[in-house]
Amino acid sequence: MTIQTVLVGCGNMGRAMLVGWLKSGRLVAPEVFVVEPNDELRASAAALGVATGASAGDVPAETAPRLVILAVKPQVIRDVTAGYRRFADGKTVFLSIAAGTPMKTFEEVLGQVPLVRCMPNTPAAIGKGMMVVFANRRVADADLAFVKDLLATSGAVATIDNEGLMDAVTAVSGSGPAYIFHFIECLTEAAQTAGLPVETARLLAMQTVFGAASLAAESGEDPAILRKQVTSPNGTTAAALDVLMGDDRLKLLVTEAVEAARARSVELGK
Repeated sequence: MTIQTVLVGCGNMGRAMLVGWLKSGRLVAPEVFVVEPNDELRASAAALGVATGASAGDVPAETAPRLVILAVKPQVIRDVTAGYRRFADGKTVFLSIAAGTPMKTFEEVLGQVPLVRCMPNTPAAIGKGMMVVFANRRVADADLAFVKDLLATSGAVATIDNEGLMDAVTAVSGSGPAYIFHFIECLTEAAQTAGLPVETARLLAMQTVFGAASLAAESGEDPAILRKQVTSPNGTTAAALDVLMGDDRLKLLVTEAVEAARARSVELGK
């Protein structure tokens, strides 16, 4: 088989997504070449049955991939991407999952190539991620469909038609898991303050967040309706919501947090 996909970078996120792609059958191991300079990570990738190399120069000379996936840290993206200029002939689609790196960065290095920018989040590592994509006009419909189908093995996929919205995407779903993790921390500590043992408090907090999110996702109901279903008039939930919702306290706090993340994303992208 000939190499159809080149994955550049096989760290935690890159490897997790690769495993999902192979398990789903979206990609076939003999058609994948992984470039990873770290010996241990490269060996881990090789164990999946894919061909591997330590640098761009190790990709076989006759390779003409349909897709080159860039899954490296933003701070090295320019230098790494430069190694793949030989595929910038308009026939290969480049897919970036490098956070905060705008299209213009790749175009400065590669020229006018078919390019898809993806903002994933960490739950993609367990197939529960949120992937948001923006494609330039050089990406054919069939290639975009292929990319989205590939990403869907790692979670939900949404498309935006304005790259400027990536800053908002970063602030909501990219950084969002950290907000939820902190909420779990806070709920755990509140449970301990209420007298529960630490292990019980942690279990209650995590499972409650997991169960509530799962119910919201699977029921199809508006979250506001689900909230009202749990809230009996003058009951315990109502007492708590009076604190969280009074003067829109939680809404304003979350809005302020998202805006801070969005503004920082804009700043970093300049």
